[in-house]
Amino acid sequence: MSTYAIGDVQGCFDELQQLLNTFGFQKKEDKLWFVGDLVNRGPKSLEVLRFVRSLGERAITVLGNHDLHLVSEHEGFDSARKGDTFDDVLGAPDRRELVDWLRTRPMMHVEGGWAMVHAGLLPQWSIAKGVLLGKEVQAALSGLHYRDFLKNMYGSKPDEWSERLAGWDRLRVIVNAMTRMRFCTQEGKMDFKAKGAKAPDGYRPWFTLRRSDKEAIVFGHWSALGLKLTQRLAALDSGCVWGGKLSALRLEDRTLFEVPCAGYQEAGGE
Repeated sequence: MSTYAIGDVQGCFDELQQLLNTFGFQKKEDKLWFVGDLVNRGPKSLEVLRFVRSLGERAITVLGNHDLHLVSEHEGFDSARKGDTFDDVLGAPDRRELVDWLRTRPMMHVEGGWAMVHAGLLPQWSIAKGVLLGKEVQAALSGLHYRDFLKNMYGSKPDEWSERLAGWDRLRVIVNAMTRMRFCTQEGKMDFKAKGAKAPDGYRPWFTLRRSDKEAIVFGHWSALGLKLTQRLAALDSGCVWGGKLSALRLEDRTLFEVPCAGYQEAGGE
Protein backbone atom coordinates (compact mmCIF):
# COMPACT_ATOMS: atom_id res chain seq x y z
CA MET A 1 0.00 0.00 0.00
CA SER A 2 1.20 3.48 -0.88
CA THR A 3 0.00 6.94 0.12
CA TYR A 4 0.02 9.74 -2.44
CA ALA A 5 -0.40 13.39 -1.40
CA ILE A 6 -1.88 15.44 -4.24
CA GLY A 7 -1.76 19.20 -4.74
CA ASP A 8 -4.68 21.56 -5.34
CA VAL A 9 -6.95 19.89 -7.92
CA GLN A 10 -9.42 22.80 -8.26
CA GLY A 11 -11.82 21.05 -10.58
CA CYS A 12 -9.14 19.68 -12.92
CA PHE A 13 -10.68 16.22 -13.12
CA ASP A 14 -9.04 15.07 -16.36
CA GLU A 15 -5.57 15.98 -15.08
CA LEU A 16 -6.31 14.17 -11.81
CA GLN A 17 -7.16 10.98 -13.69
CA GLN A 18 -3.99 11.32 -15.76
CA LEU A 19 -1.96 11.76 -12.59
CA LEU A 20 -3.46 8.65 -11.00
CA ASN A 21 -2.57 6.70 -14.12
CA THR A 22 1.07 7.80 -13.92
CA PHE A 23 1.56 6.02 -10.61
CA GLY A 24 -0.92 3.22 -11.20
CA PHE A 25 -3.34 4.05 -8.41
CA GLN A 26 -4.85 0.89 -6.90
CA LYS A 27 -8.18 1.78 -5.33
CA LYS A 28 -8.26 -1.23 -3.01
CA GLU A 29 -4.70 -0.80 -1.77
CA ASP A 30 -3.47 2.79 -2.04
CA LYS A 31 -4.53 5.97 -0.25
CA LEU A 32 -4.87 9.47 -1.65
CA TRP A 33 -4.33 12.59 0.43
CA PHE A 34 -5.73 15.82 -1.00
CA VAL A 35 -4.35 19.10 0.36
CA GLY A 36 -7.67 20.93 -0.12
CA ASP A 37 -9.24 23.06 -2.83
CA LEU A 38 -10.82 20.16 -4.66
CA VAL A 39 -13.08 22.62 -6.44
CA ASN A 40 -13.24 25.90 -8.38
CA ARG A 41 -11.36 27.64 -11.18
CA GLY A 42 -11.11 24.42 -13.20
CA PRO A 43 -13.88 22.99 -15.41
CA LYS A 44 -15.06 19.85 -13.59
CA SER A 45 -15.58 20.47 -9.87
CA LEU A 46 -18.63 18.19 -9.83
CA GLU A 47 -16.71 15.22 -11.25
CA VAL A 48 -13.87 15.78 -8.79
CA LEU A 49 -16.20 15.83 -5.77
CA ARG A 50 -18.12 12.77 -6.88
CA PHE A 51 -14.93 10.85 -7.56
CA VAL A 52 -13.13 11.70 -4.31
CA ARG A 53 -16.25 11.04 -2.24
CA SER A 54 -16.70 7.66 -3.99
CA LEU A 55 -13.27 6.57 -2.74
CA GLY A 56 -14.52 6.51 0.84
CA GLU A 57 -11.77 5.82 3.35
CA ARG A 58 -9.19 5.49 0.56
CA ALA A 59 -9.18 9.29 0.20
CA ILE A 60 -8.50 11.92 2.85
CA THR A 61 -8.97 15.58 2.05
CA VAL A 62 -8.55 18.64 4.23
CA LEU A 63 -10.57 21.79 3.67
CA GLY A 64 -9.23 24.63 1.55
CA ASN A 65 -10.49 28.16 1.03
CA HIS A 66 -12.23 27.30 -2.25
CA ASP A 67 -13.98 24.35 -0.63
CA LEU A 68 -15.28 26.62 2.13
CA HIS A 69 -16.35 29.18 -0.47
CA LEU A 70 -18.47 26.53 -2.20
CA VAL A 71 -20.04 25.44 1.08
CA SER A 72 -20.74 29.03 2.10
CA GLU A 73 -22.28 29.98 -1.25
CA HIS A 74 -24.42 26.85 -1.27
CA GLU A 75 -25.76 27.79 2.15
CA GLY A 76 -26.47 31.39 1.08
CA PHE A 77 -23.75 33.17 3.06
CA ASP A 78 -21.48 34.03 0.14
CA SER A 79 -21.95 35.14 -3.44
CA ALA A 80 -20.27 34.24 -6.71
CA ARG A 81 -16.81 35.70 -7.31
CA LYS A 82 -14.93 36.42 -10.51
CA GLY A 83 -13.47 33.20 -11.88
CA ASP A 84 -15.79 30.83 -10.00
CA THR A 85 -16.53 27.66 -11.91
CA PHE A 86 -18.52 25.43 -9.57
CA ASP A 87 -22.00 26.10 -10.93
CA ASP A 88 -21.96 22.44 -11.98
CA VAL A 89 -21.96 21.51 -8.30
CA LEU A 90 -24.59 24.07 -7.30
CA GLY A 91 -26.91 22.81 -10.03
CA ALA A 92 -26.40 19.08 -9.47
CA PRO A 93 -29.20 16.86 -8.11
CA ASP A 94 -26.81 15.47 -5.49
CA ARG A 95 -25.43 18.88 -4.46
CA ARG A 96 -26.72 18.60 -0.87
CA GLU A 97 -25.01 15.26 -0.30
CA LEU A 98 -21.78 16.50 -1.85
CA VAL A 99 -21.69 19.78 0.07
CA ASP A 100 -22.56 18.06 3.34
CA TRP A 101 -19.73 15.60 2.74
CA LEU A 102 -17.33 18.42 1.90
CA ARG A 103 -18.09 20.60 4.91
CA THR A 104 -17.48 17.71 7.31
CA ARG A 105 -13.92 17.13 6.09
CA PRO A 106 -11.13 17.82 8.61
CA MET A 107 -8.90 20.87 8.72
CA MET A 108 -5.80 18.76 9.38
CA HIS A 109 -4.69 15.16 9.09
CA VAL A 110 -1.68 13.56 10.76
CA GLU A 111 -0.44 10.06 10.03
CA GLY A 112 2.77 8.18 9.35
CA GLY A 113 5.16 11.04 10.11
CA TRP A 114 3.28 13.57 7.97
CA ALA A 115 0.88 16.39 8.83
CA MET A 116 -1.40 17.77 6.12
CA VAL A 117 -3.06 21.20 6.10
CA HIS A 118 -4.23 23.35 3.21
CA ALA A 119 -2.39 26.65 3.82
CA GLY A 120 -0.27 26.56 6.96
CA LEU A 121 0.20 26.57 10.71
CA LEU A 122 1.12 29.54 12.88
CA PRO A 123 4.53 29.54 14.60
CA GLN A 124 2.92 29.20 18.05
CA TRP A 125 1.13 25.98 17.16
CA SER A 126 2.70 22.57 17.47
CA ILE A 127 1.33 19.88 15.19
CA ALA A 128 -0.64 18.46 18.12
CA LYS A 129 -2.04 21.91 18.95
CA GLY A 130 -3.02 22.42 15.32
CA VAL A 131 -4.91 19.14 15.28
CA LEU A 132 -6.90 20.15 18.37
CA LEU A 133 -7.69 23.60 16.95
CA GLY A 134 -8.69 22.08 13.64
CA LYS A 135 -11.11 19.80 15.45
CA GLU A 136 -12.79 22.86 16.96
CA VAL A 137 -13.59 24.11 13.45
CA GLN A 138 -14.58 20.68 12.24
CA ALA A 139 -17.01 20.35 15.14
CA ALA A 140 -18.56 23.72 14.26
CA LEU A 141 -18.92 22.77 10.59
CA SER A 142 -20.32 19.33 11.37
CA GLY A 143 -22.70 20.36 14.15
CA LEU A 144 -26.39 21.16 14.07
CA HIS A 145 -25.68 24.90 14.09
CA TYR A 146 -23.09 24.89 11.30
CA ARG A 147 -24.96 27.67 9.50
CA ASP A 148 -24.31 30.01 12.43
CA PHE A 149 -20.61 29.37 12.00
CA LEU A 150 -20.70 29.95 8.24
CA LYS A 151 -22.49 33.24 8.83
CA ASN A 152 -19.58 34.39 11.00
CA MET A 153 -16.67 32.65 9.29
CA TYR A 154 -15.47 35.31 6.87
CA GLY A 155 -13.29 38.28 7.72
CA SER A 156 -9.61 39.04 8.21
CA LYS A 157 -9.87 40.18 11.80
CA PRO A 158 -8.53 39.23 14.23
CA ASP A 159 -5.35 38.68 12.21
CA GLU A 160 -3.26 37.36 15.10
CA TRP A 161 -3.55 34.34 17.36
CA SER A 162 -4.11 34.59 21.09
CA GLU A 163 -5.06 31.90 23.57
CA ARG A 164 -7.57 34.41 24.93
CA LEU A 165 -9.60 34.34 21.73
CA ALA A 166 -13.03 32.76 22.01
CA GLY A 167 -16.18 32.27 19.99
CA TRP A 168 -16.33 33.25 16.34
CA ASP A 169 -13.07 35.24 16.54
CA ARG A 170 -11.17 32.16 17.70
CA LEU A 171 -12.62 29.92 14.99
CA ARG A 172 -12.09 32.58 12.31
CA VAL A 173 -8.37 32.87 13.10
CA ILE A 174 -7.98 29.09 12.94
CA VAL A 175 -9.75 28.94 9.57
CA ASN A 176 -7.73 31.83 8.17
CA ALA A 177 -4.40 30.34 9.23
CA MET A 178 -5.19 26.88 7.93
CA THR A 179 -6.85 27.88 4.65
CA ARG A 180 -5.61 31.39 3.68
CA MET A 181 -2.23 32.17 5.24
CA ARG A 182 1.01 32.58 3.32
CA PHE A 183 2.95 35.14 5.35
CA CYS A 184 3.02 35.93 9.05
CA THR A 185 5.26 37.33 11.77
CA GLN A 186 7.01 35.40 14.54
CA GLU A 187 4.22 36.56 16.84
CA GLY A 188 1.59 35.05 14.57
CA LYS A 189 0.21 38.18 12.89
CA MET A 190 -0.97 37.23 9.39
CA ASP A 191 -0.96 39.13 6.09
CA PHE A 192 -3.79 38.23 3.68
CA LYS A 193 -3.04 40.66 0.84
CA ALA A 194 0.23 39.34 -0.59
CA LYS A 195 -0.24 36.38 -2.94
CA GLY A 196 3.16 36.17 -4.59
CA ALA A 197 6.35 34.53 -3.38
CA LYS A 198 7.88 37.73 -1.92
CA ALA A 199 7.07 38.52 1.68
CA PRO A 200 5.74 41.97 2.62
CA ASP A 201 7.93 44.06 4.89
CA GLY A 202 7.97 42.64 8.40
CA TYR A 203 6.55 39.27 7.36
CA ARG A 204 8.01 35.94 6.36
CA PRO A 205 6.70 32.73 4.81
CA TRP A 206 4.94 30.93 7.65
CA PHE A 207 7.00 27.74 7.35
CA THR A 208 10.31 29.58 7.86
CA LEU A 209 9.18 30.63 11.35
CA ARG A 210 8.28 27.22 12.71
CA ARG A 211 10.39 25.16 15.05
CA SER A 212 11.24 21.64 13.89
CA ASP A 213 8.28 19.30 14.18
CA LYS A 214 8.37 15.54 14.49
CA GLU A 215 6.16 15.33 11.43
CA ALA A 216 6.90 16.82 8.03
CA ILE A 217 4.17 19.15 6.73
CA VAL A 218 2.46 18.76 3.37
CA PHE A 219 0.35 21.66 2.12
CA GLY A 220 -0.97 23.46 -0.95
CA HIS A 221 -2.66 26.84 -1.53
CA TRP A 222 0.42 28.74 -2.72
CA SER A 223 0.78 28.39 -6.48
CA ALA A 224 3.18 31.37 -6.66
CA LEU A 225 5.55 29.52 -4.33
CA GLY A 226 5.29 26.45 -6.52
CA LEU A 227 6.59 22.99 -5.82
CA LYS A 228 8.93 23.00 -2.81
CA LEU A 229 10.26 19.79 -1.30
CA THR A 230 12.54 19.57 1.73
CA GLN A 231 12.99 17.07 4.54
CA ARG A 232 10.43 18.90 6.65
CA LEU A 233 8.15 20.33 3.98
CA ALA A 234 6.19 19.42 0.85
CA ALA A 235 4.46 22.34 -0.88
CA LEU A 236 2.41 20.72 -3.65
CA ASP A 237 0.41 23.51 -5.30
CA SER A 238 2.25 23.57 -8.61
CA GLY A 239 -0.41 25.71 -10.30
CA CYS A 240 -2.40 23.19 -12.30
CA VAL A 241 -5.36 25.49 -12.84
CA TRP A 242 -3.01 28.28 -14.01
CA GLY A 243 -1.34 26.14 -16.65
CA GLY A 244 1.32 24.58 -14.44
CA LYS A 245 1.31 20.98 -13.26
CA LEU A 246 -0.65 18.71 -10.97
CA SER A 247 1.73 17.08 -8.53
CA ALA A 248 1.66 14.04 -6.28
CA LEU A 249 4.20 12.89 -3.73
CA ARG A 250 4.41 9.28 -2.61
CA LEU A 251 4.92 9.79 1.09
CA GLU A 252 6.68 6.51 1.84
CA ASP A 253 9.71 7.28 -0.35
CA ARG A 254 9.10 10.89 -1.47
CA THR A 255 8.86 9.98 -5.14
CA LEU A 256 7.34 12.83 -7.17
CA PHE A 257 4.79 12.40 -9.96
CA GLU A 258 3.54 15.24 -12.17
CA VAL A 259 1.34 15.84 -15.20
CA PRO A 260 1.08 19.05 -17.25
CA CYS A 261 -2.16 21.00 -17.08
CA ALA A 262 -4.06 22.86 -19.77
CA GLY A 263 -4.49 26.04 -17.73
CA TYR A 264 -8.00 27.31 -17.19
CA GLN A 265 -7.25 30.73 -15.71
CA GLU A 266 -5.06 33.52 -17.07
CA ALA A 267 -3.40 34.75 -13.89
CA GLY A 268 -2.58 33.39 -10.44
CA GLY A 269 -4.63 33.96 -7.32
CA GLU A 270 -6.09 32.23 -4.30
